Amino acid sequence: YPMSLRQSRMCCFEALKSIPVVFILAIVAWSYYAYVVQMCILTIDNVPKKVIYLFIYHPLLFLFLWSYYQTIFKPLVGPPTDFFVGEAEGERIATAQTLDERRTSLLRFSRRGDLPVLTRHFDGSIRYCFLCRCIKPDRAHHCSLCGKCVLRYDHHCPWTNSCVSYANYKFFILFLGWALVFCTYVAATSLEYFILFWQDVNNSASPGGKFHLLFLFFASIMFAISVSSLFFYHLYLTGKNRTTLESFRAPIFSDGPQKDGFNIGCKQNFQEIFGKIFLTAIIPIWTTRGDGVHYQVNSVLLGGLQQQQQQQQQQQQQQFGNMRYALKTTL
Repeated sequence: YPMSLRQSRMCCFEALKSIPVVFILAIVAWSYYAYVVQMCILTIDNVPKKVIYLFIYHPLLFLFLWSYYQTIFKPLVGPPTDFFVGEAEGERIATAQTLDERRTSLLRFSRRGDLPVLTRHFDGSIRYCFLCRCIKPDRAHHCSLCGKCVLRYDHHCPWTNSCVSYANYKFFILFLGWALVFCTYVAATSLEYFILFWQDVNNSASPGGKFHLLFLFFASIMFAISVSSLFFYHLYLTGKNRTTLESFRAPIFSDGPQKDGFNIGCKQNFQEIFGKIFLTAIIPIWTTRGDGVHYQVNSVLLGGLQQQQQQQQQQQQQQFGNMRYALKTTL
């Protein structure tokens, strides 16, 4: 009984999380009817005008829905297996008596696995997730709604029912951008018929059709305004190479918090997400650079820190090579 009750609660919770997505798709489906049928087919008399409006409308709708689909269904990417400590080590870390003991265990494990971690917890220790039993890669965080650690975690978006993170951040920005273009286009092309409705000039339209055109204009304007604020905010964050979480809580390095720790220049920041080619940057295909684990840091602020880590990794590799050589000679 408890298990079945828990499963039913989980099903209800998943269904509730899907409501915003269903709402957006319902609005899009209705707007398609209002724009294509009520406006273009039944209201506009000029045939070339109908063709031009519909010819532009459908590619914009396709890019918007494609970006939305990619944002929702792109699988989340978690930490690689090297970052998971295992059950025994996880129990040892969880039951550590002092902070120094826990810090030492985490540092020893990260050095043994040669893990590229530069960020720290606020107490100075390596960031660790007790739920997933893994060392968190730089910029990764645990999402309580998804129940797992996610690489380059930005936020959990209810309108996509998914984590906006390393795997789909480009698609999320394109979803906002194409939604803004789509809504602006619908508002601009329906403005003429919205005015005609108020002036009661276009008597050929039915009262129901007039209602659809009225609401179509208001809905497109409303969504364009709401989406534009998010879109330009995330463009700003991309230019600074910050996540939403990092904009409120700066990443902590060994020498303290640095809000611009991952800022490598505006152009490089955008290329890290969108790639170098403009055409592939504006369509929802994968062009994001890197693996979500290794990140360049600001050489002005943290160049010494990254160089120090690289030297430590080289020393560890050299020591490992010497040990292998010594073992071969003894055998």
